[in-house]
Amino acid sequence: MTSATRTERDPLGPKEVPADALYGVQTVRAKENFPISGLAPLWPFVLAQVWIKKAAALTHKETGRIDARLADAIVQAADEVIAGMYTDQFIVDPYQAGAGTSHNMNVNEVLANRANELLGGQRGTYTPVHPNDHVNMAQSTNDTIPTNIRLACLSQLDNLIVAFDGLRNALAAKGTEFDHIVKAGRTHLQDAMPIRLGQEFTAYAGSLERGVRRVKEAADYLRDLGIGGSAVGTGVTVEKEYPGLMNKHLRLITGLDIRIGADRIQLMQSMGDVAGFSAAMRVLAIDLSKIASDLRIMAMGPRTGIDEIKLPAVQPGSSIMPGKINPSIPEMVNQVCFQVMGLDTTVAISAEHGQLELNVMMPVIAFNVLLAMRILTSAATVFNEKCVAGIEAHEDMCAYWVERSAALATALMPHIGYAKAAELSKQSVKEGILVRDMVKRDQILPASEIDEVLDLRKMTEIGVPGGQHGMVAGG
Repeated sequence: MTSATRTERDPLGPKEVPADALYGVQTVRAKENFPISGLAPLWPFVLAQVWIKKAAALTHKETGRIDARLADAIVQAADEVIAGMYTDQFIVDPYQAGAGTSHNMNVNEVLANRANELLGGQRGTYTPVHPNDHVNMAQSTNDTIPTNIRLACLSQLDNLIVAFDGLRNALAAKGTEFDHIVKAGRTHLQDAMPIRLGQEFTAYAGSLERGVRRVKEAADYLRDLGIGGSAVGTGVTVEKEYPGLMNKHLRLITGLDIRIGADRIQLMQSMGDVAGFSAAMRVLAIDLSKIASDLRIMAMGPRTGIDEIKLPAVQPGSSIMPGKINPSIPEMVNQVCFQVMGLDTTVAISAEHGQLELNVMMPVIAFNVLLAMRILTSAATVFNEKCVAGIEAHEDMCAYWVERSAALATALMPHIGYAKAAELSKQSVKEGILVRDMVKRDQILPASEIDEVLDLRKMTEIGVPGGQHGMVAGG
């Protein structure tokens, strides 16, 4: 930007605007009023608003409400932004006045100024194309921003799904690779019955599959658009053909599967659909974080911890301890998931805080839900490529720990009863003797039955260890 300025006017009076800016006076006021985070609006939030403006221009051209020459200039200006031009012209902080009026006007002004340039005019004159009268024709912030949020989320959905499908597949592949490895199970972080390492990883994949399914189901509610609701959802100043034509053009522009909302008043009043979508991502983040934490525990060591798996080394782990390697990628994933949970809390509180015909907290809702999508998508991709795909199993350590599990006494319970099995387990820990060796030493079972009852692999499947023989009466 140069230091030269031009003078523009709005209902509050004159204001100096950078001479080479495509935005105008209302954007400058918003920039001055909200020096909050220093963050730019997320690009999907900008892009979706531009899609709406392009669709509106095409709709009004089709109905004859706007001169074709002006509509074509707005469409061309929109196409330039969609192609990635003028990204530095969208400058309103995410934390801004309610509803997103400032963001809406930022987009209106940029498109109006560029359209006028295309028609031979100058920036800041707003003739023949005016940001309110033409770019914003038959629209309100109150129906465009809710529509924007839905389109923006849907536009990023495929990237999120692809990232998590890739991660799910990587975990499932490890489930197959590690299926032969029996290890100690742990509940309450204490010894529990054996489980196969592959079963754990297969279960991780299943959790993500279910989480992605929830996200897809929640996203379906976002496909109902309230565009055409205008100021309060009633459609005042809007032609009857407008909602249907907007849906048609938005489908063509975005390639998204969207629907005409049946109740535009409801869709304006409630941010529940967005809150539900955010909540589904929160659940996905909860499961993802749990998986990352489990991997950190299983990789703990290598000499003083569990050391059942080895994670790929991606960077040195300490500025003072040579040779130390940390679980850096899972640590990052945990932090991302914590952030997503916090973002969802903001969305939930903001969604609740709508009053009467409008929720004015939409700017922070949009920022948080889109940021959650962005960082979850990136984290899942990195987790897959830099961690899960390269995990190796330490079979010897898995075998070492499972044989030392005090919980193996559980397999004896059908044969000797709970009380005796509990006493044996405590004695095993007290004496530092393996359960298997104690059974042999104290002749707790016939020698011919010990290996069958204490078959570690069979303990990882449904069934009674050692079969039905030797059952304790009433036990």
